[in-house]
Amino acid sequence: MKLYAILLFLFFINSVFSWKKDEFRNCNQTPFCKRARSRKPGACSLIATDVSISDGDLTAKLIPKDKVQENLDNQEIPIVKPLVLAISAYQDGVLRLKIDEDQSLSPRKKRFEVPDVIVPEFLNKKLWLQKLKSEKSEDGLGILSVIYLSDGYEGVIRHDPFEVFVRESGKNGKKVLSLNSNGLFDFEQLREKKEENEDWEERFRSHTDTRPYGPQSISFDVAFYDADFVYGIPEHATSLALKPTRGPGVEDSEPYRLFNLDVFEYIADSPFGLYGSIPFMISHGKSRGSSGFFWLNAAEMQIDVLGTGWNDEFSSVLMLPSDQKRVDTLWMSEAGVVDAFFFVGPGPKDVVRQYASVTGTPAMPQLFAIAYHQCRWNYRDEEDVYNVDAKFDEHDIPYDVLWLDIEHTDGKRYFTWDRLLFPNPEEMQKKLAAKGRHMVTIVDPHIKRDESYYIHKEASQKGYYVRDATGKDFDGWCWPGSSSYLDVANPEIRSWWAEKFSYENYVGSTPSLYIWNDMNEPSVFNGPEVSMPRDALHHDDVEHRELHNAYGYYFHMATSDGLVKRGDGKDRPFVLSRAIFPGSQRYGAIWTGDNSAEWDHLRVSVPMVLTLGLTGISFSGADVGGFFGNPDTELLVRWYQVGAYYPFFRGHAHHDTKRREPWLFGERNTQLMREAIHTRYMFLPYFYTLFREANMSGVPVVRPLWMEFPDDEQTFSNDEAFLVGNSLLVQGIYTELSTYPCIFLEISHGTTLEPELHTREE
Repeated sequence: MKLYAILLFLFFINSVFSWKKDEFRNCNQTPFCKRARSRKPGACSLIATDVSISDGDLTAKLIPKDKVQENLDNQEIPIVKPLVLAISAYQDGVLRLKIDEDQSLSPRKKRFEVPDVIVPEFLNKKLWLQKLKSEKSEDGLGILSVIYLSDGYEGVIRHDPFEVFVRESGKNGKKVLSLNSNGLFDFEQLREKKEENEDWEERFRSHTDTRPYGPQSISFDVAFYDADFVYGIPEHATSLALKPTRGPGVEDSEPYRLFNLDVFEYIADSPFGLYGSIPFMISHGKSRGSSGFFWLNAAEMQIDVLGTGWNDEFSSVLMLPSDQKRVDTLWMSEAGVVDAFFFVGPGPKDVVRQYASVTGTPAMPQLFAIAYHQCRWNYRDEEDVYNVDAKFDEHDIPYDVLWLDIEHTDGKRYFTWDRLLFPNPEEMQKKLAAKGRHMVTIVDPHIKRDESYYIHKEASQKGYYVRDATGKDFDGWCWPGSSSYLDVANPEIRSWWAEKFSYENYVGSTPSLYIWNDMNEPSVFNGPEVSMPRDALHHDDVEHRELHNAYGYYFHMATSDGLVKRGDGKDRPFVLSRAIFPGSQRYGAIWTGDNSAEWDHLRVSVPMVLTLGLTGISFSGADVGGFFGNPDTELLVRWYQVGAYYPFFRGHAHHDTKRREPWLFGERNTQLMREAIHTRYMFLPYFYTLFREANMSGVPVVRPLWMEFPDDEQTFSNDEAFLVGNSLLVQGIYTELSTYPCIFLEISHGTTLEPELHTREE
């Protein structure tokens, strides 16, 4: 049986390390996505009724127009359950829209609303609405209800057909953002099975999802007016300006998928979802500026960017402004509620600041954390650690942090040490700390199912694991083999987990040791799409499908809280996470996952980091040199030259690769990498200042050019060059055999970027 288990585990490992496109679902294999994409513009028949002001909000009910009279004739038993809508206004031009089932009509269960993301300070900024203004729509056929949002902006709900939008103040004010202008809104309500042969199960490859509550998806269109491009919704390995996924002249393409997955050697230039999901999109255009839209939802999401002319054949039934260009998008989610935020801008920094007011600003890191980190899977033992540390000094290459991957543990049991390889972990950390250096160890969410392992024993006894659909502790496969996963959606379990980082509980740890959370999507080697089954159960019987994208966020939160408690609130934690969700910026850094030693991956790392910054995650970077494969020397040098300007600067590599510390490639190349790292240290005070700015305002450390030059159209789609703050312009080199150096250019406030600066040669 032991041999069988080992062979089975090796099979799963091999499957994970052989990424194939058909191992993951596409839209046509995802029923809610396929249904939403099949709907035609104007298909939504909902109208808004009972529009009024209640408890400081605009409230209404949404009901299909053709059912209004039927319900009036049969008032005791509504034929169609209405949806409940609420619109709230907040300071600084933020409008919040919530749509849910009517709880008074006793749905089967309460739909999941994501907790612990919105910061408490935001809720205190609510404006208490008192006045509702009514007016006729532009065509004279509909009624609009209008509320004050901020100076210069109003929130509007159109009754028939139902539409919500933000406009500039005044009856003829231009639209800024709108929802359901194309009539694509759809909300699948929870219901009971009425027919025995009604099959709600969904199957993908060898896995079956039981779906006990039936289809419960939501979809709607969002329009960004006077926009030239849209950006955001990470995490994808693609361009900064999001390419259209549907429309005339657009090849058949997948939507941008938001579903946290453990993806091996991901493909560059793809809408495929990676390790994190932030459903926040920002638009920008020369004529108006910027606006943003955020949907707080932790279920799987798919988003289409619709190309110009996608709905021309339906223009006669849609009432869209003809004098405003726009970018249309379609948002689709498997579950949850509508909890959406409209940000009016009008500048790009205004939008990111408004978003940060909802989800929080990035945590302020310690100085060592923004310096250079050296990592490998795995530094073998204490001797290896001491040797690497000494070599950095010998070659005059500064570094601040040395990392240990999973092999440092006793049999993949986290919070332990392999005492043959690391017999004196505290002494090892103290020797590095004496030089002002720190260490990081890895702690993942899968817990080895071993009765002799104290973490598993305690978690099992307390009922702290995620359960499968039958109610038993979920058992999946990951690095330790048979593993269970902590239900970190439960605040009680997060608090328990945080205590494990105390010096008493984490034996061998010291104040100079910090933490790395990997595999927290969560990764399950034998699960559907290398993850947890969607019908697994969490706290309060919430299905995993409803909170999947937030699982890693809650684990990151619990770990960060643990380090805060460990230091009695006096030590700023450093925790690196692979999975991300809105709010992750409050708990530490992230990196772009398991990239490859390829020029395309160096190139795509820049728009990936820029996109993360736009969506709140300032402290991010890519593995310098690529995690998989052996980079040629030129690629490695070029990667150090660009990576020196990532907010998070770390060299990392897979255990099957050749050693690649900077001194192993000949004196000339060592000199070039040394210069790149020294440059980072030269700019550390500047970076530290920018991190404080991000911590105060949400404005990212590294920025797309258009954030500082919002009227320069040539910057709108440029994602080869980028800005560090407003004073350093960085242009990387992303091709082989280039004779040009990787340059940075100091720019003064008010500089105009001339066209020749956009060329690769310059």
